[in-house]
Amino acid sequence: MGFLQADPIRAPARAQDLTLMARVPGYRAGDLERLYPELDAEEDMIPNYGFVPRAVQALLHPRVVESTRIEREHPELLDEVRALLRERGELHPKELVAALGRRTASNYWGGQSSATTRALDALHYRGEARVTRRSGGVRVYGVAPHLEALRAAPLPEPERLRAAVHLLAALYGPLPEASLGYLTSLSGFGFPHLRTALRLAFRQAVKEELAGAKVDGLRYVWTLDNDPQGAPTPRGVRIVNPFDPLVWDRRRFEHLHGWAYRFEAYTPPARRTMGYYALPVFQNERAVGWANLRVEGSELRAEVGFVPGVRETATLRKGLDAALGRYRTFLGLETSASAQA
Repeated sequence: MGFLQADPIRAPARAQDLTLMARVPGYRAGDLERLYPELDAEEDMIPNYGFVPRAVQALLHPRVVESTRIEREHPELLDEVRALLRERGELHPKELVAALGRRTASNYWGGQSSATTRALDALHYRGEARVTRRSGGVRVYGVAPHLEALRAAPLPEPERLRAAVHLLAALYGPLPEASLGYLTSLSGFGFPHLRTALRLAFRQAVKEELAGAKVDGLRYVWTLDNDPQGAPTPRGVRIVNPFDPLVWDRRRFEHLHGWAYRFEAYTPPARRTMGYYALPVFQNERAVGWANLRVEGSELRAEVGFVPGVRETATLRKGLDAALGRYRTFLGLETSASAQA
């Protein structure tokens, strides 16, 4: 895939696990976290936070990062954390608090968070630290010699930018040209010095290197080795997560399926129309509704909604039960799943 988006919410499992469940036979919730130290995988951003192989991470560094809020509020803290990380080689956020004391910093949501953890995050984004593993879901950080070497001998900038545009087009395509432009504007390169160059790489790729066609007047693009006309037609019922590449682009989703899917985890409960963490439901190649899944004891509970005009046929119900069975196995539950519309 090249990139796997991560999200901390478990409903009924983290987004990275839900995406892998749909693509890796026999995958179980938590396998990525358990196997991460042995994998060719790094946590990084392109364009959102998630997991990348090192070959992709090489496209992202070195980053040129402007002064961050944590540096402005605690100008000495990054040097203290940097020195302690080099001394110990690996640090859990709790160890930082024990060594440097508890400090707070304002976050982007108007609240307060741990200043030392924010400093670790800043070093990680800069490429001066890497996530070595997770302990109970908490990121543990270590030194990143491979990124230090990359700072000394980075890939040529044109190669980095071209490869990044192609990666995003391959991961999320076929998708509207405007959506790919939006993705490249968000990508996790150092800003602002690469913003213009990345925009030019996107325009060149669309003009000379990607395939494309208009669908109902909307121009779509995709990589040359990902011709949608040669793809097999999906069969059966699938329940996918909100960050899956299949549904990530809401513009494409609404255009192809005729209704607007909403991710409402951060919407006030009274204003939600689909639920806290509604997962889109597909039957064959059409998105037909959504499901909110939760684990109660050892059982999987599902509340399913369908868009107007969708008939809840026996075939749909049978496919939905089979999809819930796959979720039960993925979650390691022993009793049968139950669903209610």
